[in-house]
Amino acid sequence: MNRLYILITIITLSASVQAQSDNVWKSLSKITYRKEYDELMGFKIDKPVFSDAIKSMEGKTITVKGYIIPVEGYKSHKEFIFSAFPYSMCFFCGGAGPETVMEVSAKEAVKYTTEQITLTGTLRLNSDDINRLMFKIDHAVRVDK
Repeated sequence: MNRLYILITIITLSASVQAQSDNVWKSLSKITYRKEYDELMGFKIDKPVFSDAIKSMEGKTITVKGYIIPVEGYKSHKEFIFSAFPYSMCFFCGGAGPETVMEVSAKEAVKYTTEQITLTGTLRLNSDDINRLMFKIDHAVRVDK
């Protein structure tokens, strides 16, 4: 009886982590933009307006599945771009929106792979620095090794 209970608990927890990971990208997609004049650029730019749901996630630990988009070759990185979609379909290459990518600052180098991986870390939001992505995950750790 105890083994069955343990197995059910493990399956339930695993499903819960998977659902949380899938819901992160869905939650991050609930974003709008407003046009705002940028002094440095000299023209109006789209500035993100985060929903209350996204704002409530800032500073919290999240778990998210995605794909590594390397910024310096195909090796291990402590800083890289993380995408909801594979390289060929990501924001930079395939036409997905900017809400489908985030910057990553990892505790330890994460080895490049074309396979989907899972990271956990602290979510940070950016609506002011146009040279950075809107989302960042700090202190990231790969959890599906």
